[in-house]
Amino acid sequence: MERNIKYRIIFEFSTKHSVCGMCRFLSVSRSAYYSWLKRRGMEDKDGPLIEAIRTGQDINKNTYGYRRMTLWLNNFIGIHVNNKRVRRVMKKAGLQAEIRKKKKFKVMSGNIHSYENILNREFRSDRPNQKLVTDITYIRTKKGNIFLSMIKDLFDNSIQGYQISRNNNIKLVTDTLKKAFENNNKVVADGPILHSDQGFQYTSHAYFNLTQRYGLKVSMSRKGNCLDNACAENFFSHIKSELVNRVKWENYEEAKDAIDEYIRYYNNDRIQIKLKKAPMQYRSLFIE
Repeated sequence: MERNIKYRIIFEFSTKHSVCGMCRFLSVSRSAYYSWLKRRGMEDKDGPLIEAIRTGQDINKNTYGYRRMTLWLNNFIGIHVNNKRVRRVMKKAGLQAEIRKKKKFKVMSGNIHSYENILNREFRSDRPNQKLVTDITYIRTKKGNIFLSMIKDLFDNSIQGYQISRNNNIKLVTDTLKKAFENNNKVVADGPILHSDQGFQYTSHAYFNLTQRYGLKVSMSRKGNCLDNACAENFFSHIKSELVNRVKWENYEEAKDAIDEYIRYYNNDRIQIKLKKAPMQYRSLFIE
């Protein structure tokens, strides 16, 4: 028999029988029973507050954290309560703000390589395949997220390789590398710099092996410095504002077709203000 059931039995018959005797008969301690009784009283006391908070979250679409909820209760409902109690009750009742819930991160195996920040925000490049950046972003469809990995050349902002997958894993990154560098006869003699953030894919042994095969100088952002890879984020900003945020795809196939077409357009037709040409048009003018 569960302890909570035993405590309820003792509570129900406490007016007719000795609490001490029932605790001894049911093999529970009196101190544990009285602790349960105290918690039960607190739960009953919190009931109206829980309902008020639930109403507040419904009205505000589950976006209020405990501080804003406390203000809402005080100013609009007339329930005067402090932050600490609201926080405790919201956590107990599972009423935390959805947008504020902490993400749970998994520690991935294979994170064995780290690199210096060779690029060091020196984003200017005077020739193709000299400085490249890479990153991953997620894109929503009605049937779940998909992931876009790409490699961008800082000389002309062209996308030199990309891969779309249902899974955000090491294979996504290695396939992107292969697309960008297999049979690439234009790699500069002293090796391009390839810069990334500190994602687990980029610290993996598989990534290390491929970068060695292609003669790449691997560079990595410093921890907590997203601006170190700002040029990669810049492309994702473009594709999201010009394509992703304007449509809702049903599935992976629809999204992939649209992204394929956008990257073709981006590379070959979309004029870059700084270059005054599309990336591949500008690239074609370069004479090594």
